Order: sequence, then C-alpha cells, then structure tokens
Amino acid sequence: MPIPSSRAVSPQEYEALLRRVSAAESTRTNMNRQLRAASEKNRKLVEALTHFKYEIERLRASLAQEIMPPLNSGIILAVSTGQRMTYAQAVDDKTPAETEDYLDVQIGGRFMRVPLSPLLDRKNLAPGMTVLLNEQSEAVLSLGYESYGDVVTIREVLSPQKVLIDTASGAQQVARVSGELDVDSLRTGDAVTLDSRIRMVTGIVPASRSQELVLEEIPDISYEDIGGLGAQIEQIRDAVELPYLHPEIFERYHLAPPKGILLYGPPGNGKTMIAKAVANSLAARAAALNPGTNTRGYFLNIKGPELLDKFVGETERQIRDIFVAAREKAQAGHPVVV
Repeated sequence: MPIPSSRAVSPQEYEALLRRVSAAESTRTNMNRQLRAASEKNRKLVEALTHFKYEIERLRASLAQEIMPPLNSGIILAVSTGQRMTYAQAVDDKTPAETEDYLDVQIGGRFMRVPLSPLLDRKNLAPGMTVLLNEQSEAVLSLGYESYGDVVTIREVLSPQKVLIDTASGAQQVARVSGELDVDSLRTGDAVTLDSRIRMVTGIVPASRSQELVLEEIPDISYEDIGGLGAQIEQIRDAVELPYLHPEIFERYHLAPPKGILLYGPPGNGKTMIAKAVANSLAARAAALNPGTNTRGYFLNIKGPELLDKFVGETERQIRDIFVAAREKAQAGHPVVV
C-alpha cells in the first residue's frame, strides 16, 4: 500500500481552507434558518386548512338544513300488530296498509295511517307518543310522551283502553288511555290530564288538597273500650249496623235506614271513639257474615275548618271528592265511616 506523501501547507492554502469552512458554516446556518421558517409556514398552513375544512363542513350542514323539508309531528293513536303481508292476503286484495307495520296518528286534526321506518322499533311505540314524519309521511323518530292538557276526573274505567271522564263543564266523555299509564292504577275520582286534541288521558295529577284533608284510619277500637255510653252505643248500633248487615229486612218491611247520625257534645266525651268503634264493629261483623273476604273498616276523619275556601264552589268540590273516595272503598265491600 503506498504511503501518502506529506508536505507542508502554505499560508495561502491554509487561509483559503479557513474561508471555505467559514462559508460552509454560514451556508448551514442560513439553511437551518430557512428550514425553521418553512416549518412555521407549513404549521400555519395546516391550521388554516383545518379551519377552512371545519368551516366548509359547517356551511355544508347549514346548507343541507336550509334545503331539508320540515318534519311534521303526529300523536300515535294505535300501533299495528306488525304482521307482514302474505301471498294469500295479496290474492284477497289486501293492501300493505291493512297488514304491514303502520301507525294510526293524528296530524293537525287529520287522522292518518302512516308507514313505520325500519329505524324505529314497533315494540317501543305506544299510543300517546309523539313521532316525527318525513316528507313521505313515514314515522322516523319518536319524541316520547307529553303529559299535559285539561284536568278532568275519572268517573269509571270501562276497559284497558277506555275510561269515562267528567269534564270541568260537567259533561261526560269516553276517552282513550295513553300507553304510559297503567289502567289498573286509575281509580274513580282521580284527577288526570286530558289531551283534548285526541281525547286521550295522558297523565295523573298529584293528589288534590281535599284528599290531603282526609285522615284515613283503620280503627282497632271496640265498644268495650268505651265506658259510660251504653245507651248511646245501643242506639247507634240499631241505627247503623242493622241496616248495613241486614238490608233485606229493611226492604221487606219498607223501612228507610237513616242517612246519617249527629253526635254532639263537649270535647272529650267519646264522639270520635264511638265513630271508630262503629267502623271496626261493622268490618268485624261483615267479615263474620262473609268468611274468606278481607273486609276492613275505614274511618275518614275530615278536618272541617280546613275545607273552607274563599273561591266559589271550591269547598263544595272538595266535599264531593271526599265522598267519592268513601264510595270507592264502600263499593269494594269495606264499611266506611266519615
């Protein structure tokens, strides 16, 4: 291997070499500066493009909303059984509106039968729900229940889908029951909301003030707990218990049972105790005559002064509500003392 020859570098060559190294260092520094500037410009350009992309998407969505037709809303009156149309039904000139998935809805006072979108599950729909309809009148979205309307009173439960109601004007109407309500929980005298557009009961109103004024008790006081009022107790038993336990005897001899009894006297002489004992005794004797029945006596203690109301007719309405509640328990076979 040849050995390179070495020779002395002249001062002129050394200075030229230094100038070349210095120029290369300056070029590298300048290129680094340009690279950093280009990177910063590229970062700002990416940010601007991302911002413009979001703006374009927002404008595109806004434009789509501008040209999208409005959606109508309807209230469900009935839901189909969900059976698909068969060949035999087609031969019998049946139509899909009669056999396939559909909803009976009311839209602006019109009753319509509309198809059901595959995006909606028929099992999650029930009468009383509000749905949105597209431009082809197809149900595409459920908005749930709306529990508002006029306050009416339940008069009688006719079927799992219908109830008889009393309106504020005193008229009686037959109304549907919303799918949100359990018909078994409805009782005569309950205050409910009525959607008058579709004549459907949509919700239960909380207990009224008149119901809060009634203290309902199941008394356990007997006549033996009351002393010194034997004659009065005997009169009360003849006037109250005999017509209740033996109504056939009163009908046979055309006897009119008393409609009520007035107990009077100073506080603490046993008026309330006698009333509780009457309710307890009636329940015990009725259960003895009809074994196997869960007969209980009820004592409704009315807070009389709190019934008074400054509004005309409000006191009378509260009294009516109290006796409606008493009649409901009496119709179930329980003796009630008010």
